[in-house]
Amino acid sequence: MTAAIPAGDFTPASTLFDARWKRHAALLGATWLAMLAVFHRDTIDLATIYWTNTTFGHCLFVAPVIAWLVWQRRNELGLVAPQSWWPGLALVGAGGFSWVLGDAASVALFRHAGLVMMLQGAVVTVLGPNVARALLFPLCYMAFLVPFGDFLEGPLQEITTAMVIPLLHVFGVPAVVDGVLITTPNGYFEIAEACSGAKFVIAMIAYGALVANVCYISWRKRAAFLAVALVVPVLANGIRAFATIYVAWWTSVERATGMDHILYGWVFFALVMAAVLAIGWKWFDRDPDAAWLDPMTLQTPPTRRIEAPIASLLVLTVASLFLGWSSLNAARAAPLPARVELPQVPGWERTGLSTRAAWTPNYPNADHFLIGRYMDARGRAVDLAVAVYANQYEGKELVGFGIGAIRENDRWVRIEGLARADGGQALRMVGPARVERETVTWYRIGGELTGSGNRVKLATLKNKMLGGDQAAAAVLVSAEQDADGRAHAAIEDFLRALGPVNVFADRMTGAR
Repeated sequence: MTAAIPAGDFTPASTLFDARWKRHAALLGATWLAMLAVFHRDTIDLATIYWTNTTFGHCLFVAPVIAWLVWQRRNELGLVAPQSWWPGLALVGAGGFSWVLGDAASVALFRHAGLVMMLQGAVVTVLGPNVARALLFPLCYMAFLVPFGDFLEGPLQEITTAMVIPLLHVFGVPAVVDGVLITTPNGYFEIAEACSGAKFVIAMIAYGALVANVCYISWRKRAAFLAVALVVPVLANGIRAFATIYVAWWTSVERATGMDHILYGWVFFALVMAAVLAIGWKWFDRDPDAAWLDPMTLQTPPTRRIEAPIASLLVLTVASLFLGWSSLNAARAAPLPARVELPQVPGWERTGLSTRAAWTPNYPNADHFLIGRYMDARGRAVDLAVAVYANQYEGKELVGFGIGAIRENDRWVRIEGLARADGGQALRMVGPARVERETVTWYRIGGELTGSGNRVKLATLKNKMLGGDQAAAAVLVSAEQDADGRAHAAIEDFLRALGPVNVFADRMTGAR
C-alpha cells in the first residue's frame, strides 16, 4: 500500500538538523568564548606555555587536530540531532572542582585540566549525549591541550644516562658519571631535563594516540602501536645523547653540541616519527573510506533535556561558582611580622656571601626573603636562606618549577638527591667553576615540617579549603664542598647550633 503525503506537510530532516545545529553550535561557541574570558588568567597561561615552553610546543597543534577530527565526522554528525542535556553540568562541576583545587594548592596541572574539562562539559551540556558520543575521541583528545608529563624528566634522565655510559665504554670512550653529569677527558656533559627526551616522549604520546585512533580498529593493535610510540623515542634519545658525546670525543664539544641542537629540533624528531609510523604501517586495519560513526545508533532522544540558551547560562553559572570560591580562599592571608631578621647562631659569625661561586635560591614574590653566610672558628662557611609567605597563589608559591635551591636555566645543576633522616630535602649541585654544594631544604606549613614538595601542596590545599593558617616558610642550609669534603659536617654542626628547624621557622612566620 502506498500513501501520498503533500509536499507542504513535509520538512526534510536535513533542513531541521541544519537549523538546529547552527543554533546549538553558535551557543556552544559563545559559551566557550565566555568561559575562556572568565578564566582568562589560565587561558593566557596556557597560550604562553604553548608558545614559549619547548616541552609543550606540540600543544599548538592539538586544537587544529581536534578541528580536523570533527571535520572528518561532519557528514555523519549532521545526522545526529543536538539536544541540550542538563546532566552534562556534572562534568562542568567536576572540572570546576579540579580547577579550584589546583588554584588552592597552586598546582597548574589541576587548573589547566579543570578548564579543559569544563570546556568538554559545555559540549556535553549544550549539544547533548548523542553528539558527545559521536565526538567521543575528539573530546577525549582535548586532554592533550593540558601541558602534562614534566614529571617524566627525572626518570628519563636516569634512563638516558644508563644507556649512554655503556655505549661510550663499548666504543672506547673513557667516561665517568656522577648523577646526571658525564665527564670525558675532553668534555663535561649534563644529561639535563632538556636532554632527557621528555618533550619528545610527551609529543609522541599525543601523536601515537592520534594514529592509533585514525589508523586502527583493533584495540590490541592500538595498544601495541602506543607502546612502540613510547619505547622507540626513549631508545632513540639515548642513542642521540651517546652520539653527541661520541662526536665530541672525536671533534670538539662546541661542534658536537651545535650539531645536536640542530638535529634534535629539526631532523631527529621527524625521523623518529617517520620510523614509528613505518613500523606500524603494515598492521593498519582501518579502511580510509570507512565511516567514523553510525549516526543511526545515536537517535534516541535523551531524557532530562533543557533549552539550549538555558544550558549555556547554566554552564557559565556553574563555572563561575568555583571562581567565586577561589576568591574567598584568596582573601584569607596570615598576619606576618612586619620585620624578620636572621638569628645569631652560637659559635658562628656572620660574614659576606661567597664570591667564589655566587648562589641565591629563588623564591619570587615571597613576603620576606633573607640570606646570610655564617663562618665558624675552623673557617667553615654555611649559608642560611629563609623565604616567608603569608599566603600562596600563582606566581607566589613555596614549591614549583624553578622555585627553590635551583632556578630555571640556572648556572647551578642538580647532580643527585640525598637521603636525610630528619625529613629535609637534600641535594648535591654543581655550579660555576665546577664548585659543588650540598643544600638542604625544609618547608614549614600548617604545623608540619617536611622536605616534600607534594606534602607542601597538600597542606596548602587543606589550609585554603578548610580555612587553616596559610603562613608558610622555606628554610635552606647550604655549604660549598671543599677539598676535604667538609660540607656535610659543616651543615650538621650549624644545624645543631641553630636549634630545631621547626622552631626557627615558626619564629620567622610569627607563630612563636
